[in-house]
Amino acid sequence: MSNPVNWFEIYVQDLERAKAFYETVLGIELSPLPGGPDGQLSMSAFPQNFEHHGAGGALVHAPGMPSGGNSILVYFACEDCAVEAGRVDDAGGQLERDKMSIGEYGFVAHAKDPDGNLFGLHSQQ
Repeated sequence: MSNPVNWFEIYVQDLERAKAFYETVLGIELSPLPGGPDGQLSMSAFPQNFEHHGAGGALVHAPGMPSGGNSILVYFACEDCAVEAGRVDDAGGQLERDKMSIGEYGFVAHAKDPDGNLFGLHSQQ
């Protein structure tokens, strides 16, 4: 097995607000997904390319599923994580940690989205 992570979900309270936030910060476009077997879920998927063995994922609004306060940290790949980190506050989130070196593994920054979900940004430069 190359990479055991193949999917992630970020639970949110306002799907359109969260979609706009991640599209603005990451400079990407999320796509709608069908709402699960009972039709109760609203989902927007991050771009995915299964040929490169990357993990796919989605923003999810599910009744009764709280957002924020989780203990799993998702990192998004960036060319230079300082660029995306610089978009966080204006997009409605909160930058928690500016770009910092993690030695030979590159650089990271940490931020919270408007729902309070902590996420990471990672780059080699």
